[in-house]
Amino acid sequence: MPRPRRYSWLRILLLVLAALVATVVPLPDLLEPARPNFVALTVLWLCLASLRATGLAVAWGAGLAEDALHGMLLGQHALALVVIAYIALKLRFRIRVFPALHQSTVVLGLLALHEFILFWIDGLSGHALTGWSRWLGVVVGAACWPLVSALYGRLALRP
Repeated sequence: MPRPRRYSWLRILLLVLAALVATVVPLPDLLEPARPNFVALTVLWLCLASLRATGLAVAWGAGLAEDALHGMLLGQHALALVVIAYIALKLRFRIRVFPALHQSTVVLGLLALHEFILFWIDGLSGHALTGWSRWLGVVVGAACWPLVSALYGRLALRP
């Protein structure tokens, strides 16, 4: 029976830091609405890669870091990431058996839930952004899922 994969904390931290950097790298104004949420994609990949204990803790920490980077309400992204990480951890054995394109539809639903939670919290705090461009990153993120999961798989498995 093969042993479950173990990832070092340093690699996990580097993946999350790379995702945080990718969220603040400047893009042209035309492409900015289509930026996928790399932090959410990274947290989902970590949860689906059988990281039982680290999934929720990493989601909470990455969410707080993302709130601090964007100057948002502290805990907003953390709450949304923990919710989708919990669902991904509960369904990880069912999701992992699907091919990457089918996983993308599940990731689309989880990213949409993430964005809805952010939309809801923004509405409660009086900062609602109701344009269609808010949801464009969700579709682009789901389309990028096969590439992101393949890239993270190769990076994390290197000795």
